[in-house]
Amino acid sequence: MTRITRRGALTLAGAALAAPAVRAQGSAAPLSVMSHRVHQTVATGAGGDVTAPFTQATGARVAWTTFDVGPLWDRLQREASLDQGSVDVGFIVNTQAVPRASQLFEPLGPYMERDPIEAPDDVFPGLMKGFEVRGAQLAIPVRHASSGMHYNAEILAERGIAQPPRTMEELAEVARRCVYRRESTPVVGLVLPGVTYPNVIDIARAWDGDFITPDFRCVADQPGMVNAIRLLRDLFQAGAFPRNFASIATEDVNTWMQQGRAAMALTGMSRNQIYNDPQRSRFPGKIQTVAVPASQTIADRFPVAPAKVEFWGMAIPRNARRKDLSWAFIKAMSARSATLAMARGGNGPVRASTYDDPGFQASVPYAAEERRVLQVARVPLPAFDEAARAGDLFKEEAEAAVLGMKTPEAAMASLVARVTPLLPR
Repeated sequence: MTRITRRGALTLAGAALAAPAVRAQGSAAPLSVMSHRVHQTVATGAGGDVTAPFTQATGARVAWTTFDVGPLWDRLQREASLDQGSVDVGFIVNTQAVPRASQLFEPLGPYMERDPIEAPDDVFPGLMKGFEVRGAQLAIPVRHASSGMHYNAEILAERGIAQPPRTMEELAEVARRCVYRRESTPVVGLVLPGVTYPNVIDIARAWDGDFITPDFRCVADQPGMVNAIRLLRDLFQAGAFPRNFASIATEDVNTWMQQGRAAMALTGMSRNQIYNDPQRSRFPGKIQTVAVPASQTIADRFPVAPAKVEFWGMAIPRNARRKDLSWAFIKAMSARSATLAMARGGNGPVRASTYDDPGFQASVPYAAEERRVLQVARVPLPAFDEAARAGDLFKEEAEAAVLGMKTPEAAMASLVARVTPLLPR
């Protein structure tokens, strides 16, 4: 495993930071960082303290203030709206990069031109693009979560299936074949944490489908999404999709996979570790993770489905008082060595080069598959002010279709009519 020495890290920091310029303004007070707890954990945990080079170069220690996702965004917006703020760096999710956010956070384009992060082309372009608002780069990616297909190899083998499905059509067939009673446990073929748009979009993307396009058109009535809803309805009718799908949460999916109640699941790839946890899973080492397969109809364009990816980024509030110091921190956290160290602590790496590291490959069995996804993945929908309301409407119409209360075509046509007035002009 490649090790990052203290000397190497300091050398990198010295090259990346304008130490004399930022030390004078940074040594007086700690750098105030507002984030989710997970960011502090991966930055200072198993992979080592990746903030140490920043502190060594600038003289400013890092003071973390952490909240859960919703409270973090609420607090960060309030802080960034003050005449003078006390937050130097804030962590935001790509779905929060809405137009009004461009009034709260500093455009980072001038910083990138004047003093760019290390090897910017190494950062997956879709992640950088996801933080562009009205032509301005509002944040630099630091962590991602991409979707994958998890399958229980033992269950598939018991049903005479030697390999995971390679197309979405095969996935539907495998799901039907895996409906059986295993000892005293009934098994379904596929489980999802409900039929909310972020979950269903992974299936729609098998046909390169979408809910809302980047230019804010609702296209849920087009073949990609209609095919996804039809597939789930057919699996539900065949008993291959849980009868109580509408009430299944993410933690429930974890339990179903650990207990062998489902043969397959479409969720974040990092859940592979949870599903194979020897302390909780009945199938440690037997649950494998691969890319979501594409439909055979688009195999000539996509080797795997362009499934969803969601991600966190680092932003500088417009009212921050030490913006050069804030940028120095972002540069340090974006360095190749920092990205690799955080990945070893469980972070979803935002750089392609991390996937080339032998140590990372050895510790993350699905690394190669995740890289395949990231080369084509895109956000589940563009950020806009009424996104939450649009998501509620999607769930309502999708549930009606899967339950047989409407046809998939009628449900998605209704969804388009209801969502279109909510979209930005």
